[in-house]
Amino acid sequence: MTEPSAITAAEVPDPTAVESTVLLDVREDDEWALGHAPGAQHIPMTDIPTRFEEIDPDADLYVVCRQGGRSARVAAYLEQVGYEPMVVVDGMVGWQVAGRPVVTDSGDAGSIF
Repeated sequence: MTEPSAITAAEVPDPTAVESTVLLDVREDDEWALGHAPGAQHIPMTDIPTRFEEIDPDADLYVVCRQGGRSARVAAYLEQVGYEPMVVVDGMVGWQVAGRPVVTDSGDAGSIF
């Protein structure tokens, strides 16, 4: 089995601007509620085995969590079921550090830390 490819948060294409891009956020609901990337798709890690078919199989798939650990495990699983994911190695912490937008579900400014 190969390791999923990796990318930093600063390198991920804008999921609101590039139609073929899915930024899959696998953090828990409470983490998501504090802030997430605009346009991200949210499926908590524990729900992936029963909900992975909700992910566009033709999209460029980037998997993100808080700091990269959970996303690496989810990406490895998704590879086994036929996807070609990339792990966002520095997670949403890296996203915020890179100055990328973080929002809440209401559209207000969010925060990862």
